[in-house]
Amino acid sequence: MAGARHFVGVCGAGMSALAQHAVMGGAAVTGSDRLLDRGETGETLEGLKKLGVAVFPQDGSGLGFSSAECVVSTAIEADNPDLMRAKALGVPVVHRADALAREVAAGDCVAVAGTSGKSTVAAMVFEVMLHAGRDPALITGAPVRRLADKGLLGNAWRGKGPLVIEADESDGTLPKYAPRFGLVLNIGKDHKEVPEVLALFSAFAERCGRAVVCADQPLLTPLVRATSYGFLAGSLRGTELAFDGRSCGFTLRGTRFWLAHPGRHNAENALAAAAVCLEAGVPLEVSAAALRTFSGVARRFERVGAAGGIEVVDDYAHNPDKVRAVLAAAKARAARVLVLFQPHGFAPTRFLRAEFVEAFADALGPEDLLWVLDIYYAGGTAAKDIGAKDIAGPVAARGRRARWGPRETAADEAAAAARPGDLVLVLGARDPGLPGYARGLLRRLEAKG
Repeated sequence: MAGARHFVGVCGAGMSALAQHAVMGGAAVTGSDRLLDRGETGETLEGLKKLGVAVFPQDGSGLGFSSAECVVSTAIEADNPDLMRAKALGVPVVHRADALAREVAAGDCVAVAGTSGKSTVAAMVFEVMLHAGRDPALITGAPVRRLADKGLLGNAWRGKGPLVIEADESDGTLPKYAPRFGLVLNIGKDHKEVPEVLALFSAFAERCGRAVVCADQPLLTPLVRATSYGFLAGSLRGTELAFDGRSCGFTLRGTRFWLAHPGRHNAENALAAAAVCLEAGVPLEVSAAALRTFSGVARRFERVGAAGGIEVVDDYAHNPDKVRAVLAAAKARAARVLVLFQPHGFAPTRFLRAEFVEAFADALGPEDLLWVLDIYYAGGTAAKDIGAKDIAGPVAARGRRARWGPRETAADEAAAAARPGDLVLVLGARDPGLPGYARGLLRRLEAKG
């Protein structure tokens, strides 16, 4: 493709992965991001520049007559300066999903779908394929520790073998992908109501060469055509399930799996990865060996550190199902959990408010503490008619210790309230400042002595 490919919102998780994959393949790449002037994209920005991506303000200046295409996501509005400039210049405008679908169609692909766990399972599949000598490529939404530890951003890699992708359903574009191997992990209300999500997953499964589906999810039963997996049902049935606050394990067809990652949800993730890799021809023994040393994904129950007998953990959980899973893992690890949850986006918070209330009220114990932080707003058009109190208030009314407010105030209060044996858990998505916020909490605890 002659000319530079321009990615609008290039510092976002999905767009940055596509941009990296393109530049790793030898393409000229430019990009823009509206968060640039807010100083919130430092690590991503520097990582992209290191690879040779030229990043511009989102004012149209990054596009020219020689631009090959302008890649946009559903979040890009019609009056975006880059989009308007591309149309004025006659530069082809391509949706992010169509750009990714081209990569999927170019060769063997394993596409991971589901409302929870996609990034982790995609990383696990990538790890197994590496261990199997398949030289995989990767396009996903979260930094894989194996790659990040090499100084890369970690959510993309360009191998010559099968491409592993995280196939997102949030904007309705999932059926654009037609991978050789597809995996459907689970289903729940997230960006859309469950019936809408089920229709998307069904259309996706029909387009897969081979679809592997979780049989433990009754709503997904109609999608099962051949291979299914689960701990309760499925043609690939996991047994001897064990998990606690630090590890998990199970047996599949006589092969024992063990991971240094906590909770039932990580056992489910590993079973899913092993199932789709077996479908792709990787023996279970190879998958088990690879996952035994799996180092994980950034912000998935990531231990930040400990001070004074108090542990700080950072996690990306941002929908009710993820909140329940991560709280179960945290409570298996510590007697008391202090949660600082930052919702992202006014529309998503409004859509899931009732489910968030139920999740926190059910999962928190009487001694646990919850702070709901002010909603993270990344820009764009939004009705700001909901706030943190609309979650924390009803949770408190259910008899749980919940409050709301600015995040620095919450950090001060949490550090003051924490005592030896506690686990402090930072939850939230989209905001690139949350890892630094978690580190700031640790510094407060260290200063406390």
